[in-house]
Amino acid sequence: MAFSALDSALTGPFFADAAVAAVFSDRARLGRYLRIEAALAEAQDRRDLADALARIAPEAFDVAALGAATADQAVPSIPFLAALRAMLPADLAAGLHAGATSQDLIDTEAVLALREADVLLRRAWAQALDGFAGLATRHRDTPMMGRTYHKRAAPITFGYKAAQWGLVLAEALETRRDPTFRAALGGAVGTLAAMGERGPSIARAFARALGLETAEPPAHQSRAPFVSYGLGCAVAIGGAAKIATDILFLQADEVGEVAEPAIPGRGGSSAMAHKRNPVGCAAILAAHMAAAGHTATLIQSMAGGLERPAGAWHAEWLALGPLVGLASGAARELAALAGGLGVDPERMRANLDAAGEAGRAPNAAARWIDPALARIAAARHRLSP
Repeated sequence: MAFSALDSALTGPFFADAAVAAVFSDRARLGRYLRIEAALAEAQDRRDLADALARIAPEAFDVAALGAATADQAVPSIPFLAALRAMLPADLAAGLHAGATSQDLIDTEAVLALREADVLLRRAWAQALDGFAGLATRHRDTPMMGRTYHKRAAPITFGYKAAQWGLVLAEALETRRDPTFRAALGGAVGTLAAMGERGPSIARAFARALGLETAEPPAHQSRAPFVSYGLGCAVAIGGAAKIATDILFLQADEVGEVAEPAIPGRGGSSAMAHKRNPVGCAAILAAHMAAAGHTATLIQSMAGGLERPAGAWHAEWLALGPLVGLASGAARELAALAGGLGVDPERMRANLDAAGEAGRAPNAAARWIDPALARIAAARHRLSP
């Protein structure tokens, strides 16, 4: 059994999108380490070193050996840099990582990983918004029973419900829009003292080489950007979980108004051949339940002491990546649900008729669909690259 279900080859694909998981692989991380060191060398006008680093592939490193050494060093940067120096000519190795510190390498790599993953997350969330907008448009006038406290309340339309789902997601995504991807370069205590008068200009050139923003002054001690990104993932997962909770109820045999997309081989039971289990809803709701603990860890990690903390910074690594992974799985499943949800208008009408007088109350839901679609379209636009 793996320590983390996200990292397990058996269970990981259920919880996380494969493309996002690849972004957080060890080889991908080593590739970003190499890019960062090459960008630093370029910013310091060490062209020969930058060229030499560009010729080294992530596959050149023994990941298991680096991991074993990390257990003694508390950070993977120290064994990585030692292995990298051994691959370089002595005259070039002397200039590697000059004036920088482990946090510069580790935090900047995390920013690059988040930026790569963010492109994929935006794409999936956008697909979900498109799906709900499509459902709202197609079922604008499809009547169904509205329910409060799981009891019959008054009529609505399924288009209105789908529009509300889109709004739930749109507003959840408001908490994570337009993240700032900022390079971390501060040196030992965040002042770039070892780089002399050129420190600020080197930091700007370093960030430009990586396509990142510059922090002036360096912001090693501020964990808010990382925490904010993780919390934004958690809130987006929460929005997806509200929608999954609704779908889970509506697809129950006793209600039967919607169904998860029918995909051969998906949702089977090992004991009951007649069952088609709600796999998408299960993945989203599991992500939501797991996200709460990771968000608490991120908040606690903000209380790191002095110029670099012991423990608090490291705890952040245990929470941020998993939140992104869980968000990727939730976004993937929500997009699939929104784009392929089975809708049964006849069952909706039958359930409405069975409600008697409550089912014949005025239905004013459709008039709110166009305003909702406008807000969903605005949220969709903000997700565009």
